[in-house]
Parts: sequence; C-alpha cells; structure tokens
Amino acid sequence: PGPGMKPLRPVPDWPSGTVLRLPHRSRVLAGNPWGDPVERELCVYLPPGYDDASGPCTVLWDFAAFTNSGPGHLNWRNHGENLTQRLDRLIGAATLPPLVIAMPDCYTSLGGNQYLNSAGLGRYADYLLEELIPLLAGQVHVRGDRDGRGAFGKSSGGYGVLYHAMHYPECWGAVAAHAADCGFDNVYRNALPLACRTLEAYSGDVERFLEYFWAARQPDGKDFTTLMVIAMAASYDPDPEAPRRVRLPFTARTCELLPERWSRWLEHDPLQMVNDAVDALQAMRLIYLDVGQRDQYHIQFGMRALADKLEKLGIRHHFEEFDGTHSHIDWRLDVSLPMLASALTAPPQETGGRSLD
Repeated sequence: PGPGMKPLRPVPDWPSGTVLRLPHRSRVLAGNPWGDPVERELCVYLPPGYDDASGPCTVLWDFAAFTNSGPGHLNWRNHGENLTQRLDRLIGAATLPPLVIAMPDCYTSLGGNQYLNSAGLGRYADYLLEELIPLLAGQVHVRGDRDGRGAFGKSSGGYGVLYHAMHYPECWGAVAAHAADCGFDNVYRNALPLACRTLEAYSGDVERFLEYFWAARQPDGKDFTTLMVIAMAASYDPDPEAPRRVRLPFTARTCELLPERWSRWLEHDPLQMVNDAVDALQAMRLIYLDVGQRDQYHIQFGMRALADKLEKLGIRHHFEEFDGTHSHIDWRLDVSLPMLASALTAPPQETGGRSLD
C-alpha cells in the first residue's frame, strides 16, 4: 500500500513459530489392508522462543477431521488463519503459553480414520502411541509425562481424542473434542440409504466404488457420504479374516439395518463407551466438549447426551454450545486451546485430574 494507506486484509505481525517436518518410516502401518503409505511426515509447530526455552514444552496433538490430515492444517487460507497463524496470534497475545503442536498424518485410502486400531484400516492408535510420540520425544524438547500431553480435534478428530481419553488415559492428560462423532443413531443412520443407493451403481462392490472415487475429477456429496460410511464400517466393524471386505450395516436391496452389524458400530459410540471408561475419564485434567447448535450431522444431540452422562457419572468436564454448524468452526480453538494449556500446567487439585502413576 502507498504512504498512509492501511491494508484492508489484516497482516499478521506476531512473532512466527517454525514448522519442523520429521520424516519417518512406520513399522506399525506396514501391511495395512489398503496399501497406504508407510513413509510419512510428522509436522511439528515450534513456538517463538523455543530455542531459548529453559525446560521441556507442553505438547498438544492435533487430530484432523475426516478427509483431512495434519499437514492440511498448514495450508494457506484466503480468509482467516491456518493453524500455525492461529498459534502465533494466541501465543503473541499471551492468550496461550508457548506450546509444541504435533500434526500427524493419519490419512487413508478411505478418506481418513477414527484414530483407533482396526484390521480393516490400520493400527492408527498404535501408530500414534508407539511410534509418533517417541519420535517427537527424540527430536523435540517436550514433556514426557501424560500430564504434559494433550490432544484436540474436530469431528472424526474429536471422536479420536475421546476414544484415546477413554482407552489410553496413561498417555493423555487432557482432551478437547469439537463436534465429535457421538450419538451414532443420529449421526450416521441418515447417511446409510444414500450410501446404499450410490453403491447400487457398482453392484454393491466397495472396491469398484473406491476405484471410481479416486479416479473421479469431481466426486460429489453422495460420493463423499458413501466414502464416509465405508470408512466407518472399516473402523467399527472390520472383518479380521478379510480386512478389505467391508461389512456394511445394511442389506443391499432394501437398505434394511442389520442388527448384528449395527451393534458393532454402537459399541464404538462414545455414548456406549463412556460406561466402561469412568476411571479413565476421571483421570483427565480437562475434558472439553463443544458443538454448534445447528450441526448439520445432528451431532449436537449426541454431545448433549454425552455431557449429561458425564454429569451423572460425576466426571468433571466443560461443555459449550455455540451458534454455528459443523463447518468453519476453527475459531473455537481460541477457546479450547488456552483451556487445555491451563489444565496441563495447573496443579492436579485445580483440575480434578488424578495421576495414573
């Protein structure tokens, strides 16, 4: 701009962090059923002043949503901020202390995963816990205790952090779940007829559909919905004897729900899992939940039900609803990340969490 002209588009002027890329070869993902890459990169945000830090940094892990992955959060945006710009601003404004943020690549041929171990998709929980956490610890000065490590995510990523809090409390001290897949009867049931109808064009052959999807120039909404249903089936109800045979929870001709198959999905619903995870969740320093009141996948109902269950079980948590949908809600990180950081740096008695040592 010329002299005295103020740019209309804001220009960030905060000190910038740096992004470290850690290439590695995964042993855990070797032999995954879809031939997805084992050569990957872990992207890591190092805050301004990292080199001068006197001690190890608290670290937060970013669980990306379905159809996205950690590296996607580094992309330039025409409006708003990518994740690193948001972190620069929050840290520069002293809203957030200097933190390390790890952004794993957990993408798959089915559009993503739910951050659990599945014979039908891959061992993505083990990939995070057995490979990436030690990889980061060997390259970056981060705290090694669970109380110095948290996770956050939206949608499938939000589901992932809830799943990890419930199943791996020895690894995570606090979690934030934004619009997490929860209340499967409302979230997924409406998608099943559309997936069934779409697969008719491929005689119900999932692999034929996937071949079309990845070759298509412009896959549309029904294609992405079908991809999601396939990915969830591979995540929640894999066939150990034939990992690439996706067991769908409905009949091909009438789209009648198959109780045995659907029950396997429901076993993975946070509303069901919470009943067996009371001790694990009570160990969390923070369980942050939020959801838009107009979520187009009806996740608000499941998140409300989960918050009610946590309340009845006496599990401390923070739940918010906001005016919004499932889309364009990255701004909610301005709320959750400072709360996660505060919980991971506060004494245990201030958070309600307890040690698992």
